[in-house]
Amino acid sequence: MGGIEEHIQRGVACKVEGRYDEAIVAFQEAVRMDGCHAEAHRQLGLSYGFVGLFEESLEELKKAIELDPDCLEARNDLGMTYAMLGMLDEAKAEFLAVLDVDPANETARKQLVFF
Repeated sequence: MGGIEEHIQRGVACKVEGRYDEAIVAFQEAVRMDGCHAEAHRQLGLSYGFVGLFEESLEELKKAIELDPDCLEARNDLGMTYAMLGMLDEAKAEFLAVLDVDPANETARKQLVFF
């Protein structure tokens, strides 16, 4: 069966190889094992986005932030997902939240150029 970190590592490897359905299964199993694991929710959210499940993607990314409000990567991921969906006010708010904590954050700074 493997531990939660093993599922996350397998999911990341599948995601990198473009095997998103397999990645989703691995991340879902990690979330099932520990529903409070922020990185598992973040990775699941990213994978959902790659297969066009945008509502699920937003839900998982928000859950990751709820579980770990200091995870700037999840906030940037949520911001980029919002931007991709045309939800520009929401995207801008996420990037500004990142810059409030880390004014030099390259990802957020680059994304805000588009607003």
